[in-house]
Amino acid sequence: MTLPGTLTQELTAALGPRFSTKRGDRDHHSASESFHRGPPPDAVAFPESTEEVAAILRACSAAGVPVVPWGTGTSLEGHALATQGGITLNLQNMNRVLEIRAGDMQASVQPGVTREGLNVELRASGLFFPVDPGANASLGGMAATRASGTTAVRYGTMRDNVMGLQVVLADGRIIRTGTRAAKSSAGYDLTGLFVGSEGTLGIITELTLRLHGQPEETAAAICAFGSLEQAVECVTATIQSGIPMARIEFVDALTARAFNLKAGTNLPEAPHLMVEFHGSPGAVREDAARFGEIAQEFGAQGFDWAVTAEDRARLWRMRHGAYHAALALRPGASGMTTDVCVPMSHLPAAVAAAAADIAASGLIGPIVGHVGDGNFHSLLLVDPQSPQEIARAKAVAHRMAEHALEVGGTISGEHGIGLGKRGLMPAQHGEAWQVMGAIKTALDPQGILNPGKLVPDRNQASVADVLA
Repeated sequence: MTLPGTLTQELTAALGPRFSTKRGDRDHHSASESFHRGPPPDAVAFPESTEEVAAILRACSAAGVPVVPWGTGTSLEGHALATQGGITLNLQNMNRVLEIRAGDMQASVQPGVTREGLNVELRASGLFFPVDPGANASLGGMAATRASGTTAVRYGTMRDNVMGLQVVLADGRIIRTGTRAAKSSAGYDLTGLFVGSEGTLGIITELTLRLHGQPEETAAAICAFGSLEQAVECVTATIQSGIPMARIEFVDALTARAFNLKAGTNLPEAPHLMVEFHGSPGAVREDAARFGEIAQEFGAQGFDWAVTAEDRARLWRMRHGAYHAALALRPGASGMTTDVCVPMSHLPAAVAAAAADIAASGLIGPIVGHVGDGNFHSLLLVDPQSPQEIARAKAVAHRMAEHALEVGGTISGEHGIGLGKRGLMPAQHGEAWQVMGAIKTALDPQGILNPGKLVPDRNQASVADVLA
């Protein structure tokens, strides 16, 4: 679309050079780390305060112009692409840690603060923010997509660690949700509504976060298994035993090969588990010993303990770099990522079924996972110029989602919906998807906030109509 001249004049007067229609700025916001691509937005705004966000939304609401929030561009399902044009709202300049309340184990931050940036600020406090999706994502973006990651098995996801929000609605109203109290029974959980809403209901401009004590002792290790089934069954047995894991990550043999190619490691080309324990020195030793016993029952070999902080950082850097390492398995390919989450009792069969389906498709598709909570991912490597390969990869991802739903799981454990998985939402939610659409219409009647994502279009038929 073309922006109305009056809107361009108004926002240029308000923001100066922080309102850009330059082709370079627009092109930068037409792609992220996902397989998805979109047209460039018509303009990019860089607000520095809640009041500026509110002014932008009031102006865009009056003009009927779409607004799409942007954090760091690390989302994987095309969440922040301006598919219908309009203005991309880049929140990187709203990057202040507003307050650290160590006594309450809380922090208030602007949305552009990254998780690594917050933890640097927290070093002297004895506290840390644990949610770790791998990328150095913005905390606003992590809340909007309900991110989780390697530590969710112990510390939970963003849903569990966001206590309150400041949000600007589509018409420019500013609201606060939640409190600083440990609990509340006062009305609807609006914080929970906005966490995971992917920018379709409002723009997050401040977060109140729950912090955790830095562990007294940390131990981490990596070990290999003879088969995929043995590794994943070991995870299930470990969780059921009640060992308080801080992280328990799975990578398959292809990923181990990718690590060797990218990082120069010498891992056996076999499935591996990466684990970490937090607690007192005695508790960590006991937990590590108990895990070692269980792992040996499932054929684990080659335990390599990361003793120093540098060794642990190197281990998790390697795991977080799995996406880029996997691309080396097929130079020139693009990566189509997908994730699902299943109940723990179904995890071994679900991972095995996904691996068999990928092999049958003829594609290269490494599997990794935050399997301590039943969540696993595949990166399907495709020739971006081959419609046939892209179609096969989409079919594999679709079948993974279908299987997850059949066993009571979900089409996404942490990547979210965005563009990539919106077509699967009726299968998971049925008529409840239309309820989500009704909430969207109530808060954003013109549909200007991140249109075309997550919820049904306003004129989209209900599930009952489609099936009739």
